[in-house]
Amino acid sequence: MSSIADRIKEINASLPQGTRLVAVSKFHPVEAIQEAYDAGHRLFGENKVQELVAKKDLLPSDISWHFIGHLQTNKVKMIVPFVALIHSVDTEHLLKEIDKQAAACGRTVECLLEVHVAREETKFGFSPEEVRDLFASGAYKAYEHVKIVGIMGMASHVDDEGEIRKEFHALKTLFDEVKNNYAPAFRELSMGMSGDYHIAVEEGSTLVRIGTYIFGERLYV
Repeated sequence: MSSIADRIKEINASLPQGTRLVAVSKFHPVEAIQEAYDAGHRLFGENKVQELVAKKDLLPSDISWHFIGHLQTNKVKMIVPFVALIHSVDTEHLLKEIDKQAAACGRTVECLLEVHVAREETKFGFSPEEVRDLFASGAYKAYEHVKIVGIMGMASHVDDEGEIRKEFHALKTLFDEVKNNYAPAFRELSMGMSGDYHIAVEEGSTLVRIGTYIFGERLYV
């Protein structure tokens, strides 16, 4: 059985230049994260606010924490003081709250807009049209303490690789459109997880979110 360090090394070796690994540590113990840290990894993703806050205080301070889960507005203030990137901004209401809380603590927080391209209705996110409208209207400029640096999305949970590729391609097309027309600061396209990251990378992902392959099956608590 390969170690966490071995699996991180294997994934990193498979990624092209310009694509980074977010090690998704949700539901995994601090000891597992520390093992990945000791192997040289610094970029970790969590999807529960309370879990992220608790782990942050027990681990080295130079970890770059990314929040990747559904974020409730009443919990924004708990992570805004330290989070490096929020992947999952799925409404303008949430964008407004992040801006407010970032202003209160004197930070500008980098964010990605979550875009819904999958078949599943349960997925959160802006529609591609809503993203275009946000930028074409200039409405995004109202958020002075938020820097939107790209988009995030998830493909449908299906075995059809053609469908998965089509959805990732749609996200990359939207990313390029917004970057070229409105937001030259766009630099991150977060897509791809343990089961489909190879396809995501081929379609232009800059951040892959991998948990199970690195840490094993989650320990639900």
